[in-house]
Amino acid sequence: MLTTFVHAQVQQKKEAYLFAYFKDNGEDGLHLAYSDDGFKWSALKNDNSFLTPMVSNDKLMRDPCIIRGADGLFHMVWTDSWNDKGIGYASSPDLKHWSVQQQLPVMEQTPAARNCWAPEITYDAATKLYMIYWATSVDGLFPVTDSLAGVKYNHRIYYITTKDFKIYTSAKMLFDPGFSSIDATIVPDGKRFVMVFKDETLHPVQKNIKIAYANNLTGSYSNPQGPITGKYWAEGPTTLRIGNRWIVYFDKYTEHKYGAITSTDLKKWTDISDQIDLPKGIRHGTIIKITQAELQKLKL
Repeated sequence: MLTTFVHAQVQQKKEAYLFAYFKDNGEDGLHLAYSDDGFKWSALKNDNSFLTPMVSNDKLMRDPCIIRGADGLFHMVWTDSWNDKGIGYASSPDLKHWSVQQQLPVMEQTPAARNCWAPEITYDAATKLYMIYWATSVDGLFPVTDSLAGVKYNHRIYYITTKDFKIYTSAKMLFDPGFSSIDATIVPDGKRFVMVFKDETLHPVQKNIKIAYANNLTGSYSNPQGPITGKYWAEGPTTLRIGNRWIVYFDKYTEHKYGAITSTDLKKWTDISDQIDLPKGIRHGTIIKITQAELQKLKL
């Protein structure tokens, strides 16, 4: 037992956790914070931006999602505008030096598409495919539901796949739970995939985080389970695994602060919002694991 504990401690010291996020409206770009334990987070670079947004008319960098690719590069996508048909994309070998930013016109073939929000990337090791997915509201596609008062967005989750971030499939619908949904994040869990997402329903009010499951990354996904969050409005979930413990971070956006819940079985959840400490003003982001060596370079 002692040997196992010491080994776990050594492994813990070899890795750190990195939180990619935005501030305000996303005008200044990518912010990064790190943690050694997954609870207390410290902003890097004095909480200044690591990358200035350059694509779309709005030039925003909201909802950044970074993953470590099978090719050794870090790949990032983000919301580049409130109202257009594309998303931002860039890659980096070290999280400091980034490729030329691109706008991926993922919904340009859908004239009635209003937007592309909160894109994320998940890698499927079995198929060697990256799936990029996001929320879009397409006018007239579904019966109108009251998701946002006076605006009438009606989002569903869409996706494309790629093996090399050069050639992409056409956009298809990934998830339609029968109500407006955004902010999906998908992680592998053994032989299945776990989707954590926001229910946007306003009447009767939901505005909470739910879960769905699939045997294949591209679906089909199960009926939603939950909510797993409490009686407050929550969005922008991101997951972190520490041993057998799941932690879901999310933005309590009407309260202008972050929350977190934890579980060992994805069924019984405990609120640990009072145990976390994050940089002031942090908004919707994602967490990845990096090495201590990579972290030290980010601190330079």
